[in-house]
Amino acid sequence: MSAQLGQEVEKFLTHLRDVRGYAALSLSSYERQLTLICRQLEEAGIKTWAQLTVAAVENLLLHWRRAGAGASSVNQRLAALRSFCDFLVQQGQLQANPAKVVKAPKAAKRLPKNLDIDAVIQLLEIDPTDELAIRDRAMFELLYSSGLRLAELVSLNVADIQPDRELRVTGKGSKTRIVPYGKEAAQWLERWLQVRQTWAGAAQSALFLSKQQRRLSDRSVQQRLKKWGIQQGLFENIHPHKLRHSFATHMLETSQDLRAVQEMLGHANLSTTQIYTHLDFQRLAAVYDSAHPRAKRKS
Repeated sequence: MSAQLGQEVEKFLTHLRDVRGYAALSLSSYERQLTLICRQLEEAGIKTWAQLTVAAVENLLLHWRRAGAGASSVNQRLAALRSFCDFLVQQGQLQANPAKVVKAPKAAKRLPKNLDIDAVIQLLEIDPTDELAIRDRAMFELLYSSGLRLAELVSLNVADIQPDRELRVTGKGSKTRIVPYGKEAAQWLERWLQVRQTWAGAAQSALFLSKQQRRLSDRSVQQRLKKWGIQQGLFENIHPHKLRHSFATHMLETSQDLRAVQEMLGHANLSTTQIYTHLDFQRLAAVYDSAHPRAKRKS
């Protein structure tokens, strides 16, 4: 890259390292992206950062797409350029950030892979060797049995346990729904409640606690699930949403009842439920339209 362009990039990288404490891997990524951008700007006749315009940034995106760069790569390059231009504005090298008004292409959403039923069984067959194991198995059984979001699980209170194996769940937008849970989850929940009595004071309402008698955090649940995934011989990244996704997929594959799964997941509409599955939405929608009394149109 030219000395004029490269000098400011070096200042930016030094700022990221010394002031903002970026790790070596992140610094390497920024350097790689900005070096490419500088070379392509030089080829376009731009010699100083003061010459960078919105049109020049748009031409960069066009060049990247024509060269076959995917949406993810384009987004990474544009993000690096935006951060760098913010730095130039702070340094008085630019009056405004021209990269901020350029829209990045939308990257395709990648669905998390669900666990097959055998893998779920392997994960959940936790040997209750101690009280933590009993608590963890009760949590994981509920995640899979009811398709709970992680935030919904950790926000559960003892008072949310309803008769007839049902939970009162507070979901997105503080919306409350009632969801069922299975016999296996009920068994482990009962065992955990017995342990919990020895852990918690009367004033503690949270269902799942640490040994310090505090409500478990999202991060704690994620770490425990990852630990058990490795210990149970599942050598892939196991996280709470994967159990929710597995619940939705297995329920839809077995029942084909899109409406029921929608209600259990707490989705506002059917198309959101479809995002959590690998099944054909048109086929499922046809089942729903033919079966639900209020879905049938009058001819």
